[in-house]
Amino acid sequence: MRVILKKGKQKELILLAKGEYSWSFLSKILKINENYLRNDVKNERVTLDEDIYLRLCKFSGTSFDKYILRKVDENWGRCKGGKNSPKNIKEIGQINFSENLAEVFGILLGGGHIQRYEDGNKIRCYSLIVAGNSHTDKDFVSVYVPSLFENVFGTKGSLFFSKDKNSVYYKIYGKRVVDFIISNGISSGNKKENNQKIPNWIKRNKKFLLKCIKGLIDTDGSVHLDSKFSKNIRISYSSYIPSLLNDVREALILLGFSPSEVIRDRQIFLSSKHDVNKYIKEIGFSNKKNLNRLILFRKGNAPVVQRPRIPPSQIMPEFNR
Repeated sequence: MRVILKKGKQKELILLAKGEYSWSFLSKILKINENYLRNDVKNERVTLDEDIYLRLCKFSGTSFDKYILRKVDENWGRCKGGKNSPKNIKEIGQINFSENLAEVFGILLGGGHIQRYEDGNKIRCYSLIVAGNSHTDKDFVSVYVPSLFENVFGTKGSLFFSKDKNSVYYKIYGKRVVDFIISNGISSGNKKENNQKIPNWIKRNKKFLLKCIKGLIDTDGSVHLDSKFSKNIRISYSSYIPSLLNDVREALILLGFSPSEVIRDRQIFLSSKHDVNKYIKEIGFSNKKNLNRLILFRKGNAPVVQRPRIPPSQIMPEFNR
């Protein structure tokens, strides 16, 4: 059975049980995924499994029975995308292997996360998430990404803002969307542990590869000057996933660029004027953060001293855990 509480009471119960403990600790007590607990269960996007409800009451030392509106069958509304929810099994239409799809995969490889939450043999929730900084990536994640993803998958997603993390998230729920992504080369869960690479169907087509690189650098790349005292522009790509970083470097070479060697096990650069101009002409930017920095540097109006760029994998660390 699933327990439906009055609005706001599910979140109140979870925070009461959490107290001074970490989310990781509470998720282990409840035996559920930490990210699922923090983002979906706490924010009341899903109802509570009765066993989890009882554990929360026991751990918090408080009964919330007086706030129960009703109990429903286990298959009711597990998630906005739960096992038998119409939103989860909705038709997504024919998905074509296209340049747009390759760009979607690039964005997911960089700033995305595929969630396939399981409880025993039962699938509880399928979703994909794209994360960014709510200041510098706001237009990209809240405008460009939804338009692109909805065009490719034919289904709408949702936007969420986290003020305490200065983060913005775009999320699509759905079994068929997630199954399609997994079956075509992006595994669910921790990309670093999965040794995630660029899928072969993208590598085999240069047009697809160009778009995939665009998505990767729009999310995990940046435009900056090559030193404190130089005004030479360069494009960088950062990743803590060695297999993916090496794939991006090899892809750039295949596409006619001359990237640097891997620096500090996590970064590569396009530093020559030829490579920067070639990138702008053949690939370009859809993230205004990078485009605006490029314009400022070319006009000579931007400060020379750089601040380190924080990739989405650090905004939402569970991407790479």
